Amino acid sequence: MAFTVKEFRAFMSNCSALMEENKQYLIDLDSALGDGDLGLTMTAGFKEAVDFSAQAAETDVGMLAAKTGMAVSRKVPSTMGTLVASGLMGAGKAAKGKTELNDKELASFVSAFAEGVMHRGKAQRGDRTIIDALVPGAEAFQVAIDGGQSVSEAAKKADEAAAAGRDATKDMKPKFGRAVYYGDQVLGKVDQGAVVGSLIFKALHQTLA
Repeated sequence: MAFTVKEFRAFMSNCSALMEENKQYLIDLDSALGDGDLGLTMTAGFKEAVDFSAQAAETDVGMLAAKTGMAVSRKVPSTMGTLVASGLMGAGKAAKGKTELNDKELASFVSAFAEGVMHRGKAQRGDRTIIDALVPGAEAFQVAIDGGQSVSEAAKKADEAAAAGRDATKDMKPKFGRAVYYGDQVLGKVDQGAVVGSLIFKALHQTLA
């Protein structure tokens, strides 16, 4: 299938719905290990992504993604808001000049999202952050596409890999943010940022299913 601005808008809409659905869960997780505003910033940020992308006249997928990222950054200039915005801008840069993405271009778009977040946040896999969900998800999507699978099957594999990455953070000690101060107390609990990352891939799966 071709991924156009229509699919991008649907992706943002699915992200927004999932963040809204999990708002209290994110607030509770973040209250225990952070400053408690994650559910609020993610619902506000993705609502802005939906509103902005819906009214934008862009037909260029890359430009729409990048401009949506900038809109999110303005709306929620928090740590996670900035990371998500950076992911969108990175994905937009990878798709600039294209009105539709084929399977391989979509895989590059997905990978560029994860890389954009990683570049901005300076975190790596194993640091107990959103990266621990995003990178496995992006890698699984790329591997599936390279193996000749459909985008819907690739998105399913990516969703599963991101969820597994999220769950793996239960055994990781944090290296970033306020969670560092909790030390071993975080063990057994999933990282709240990784939950956001897994929800983003769940939204992608819903969009491409």
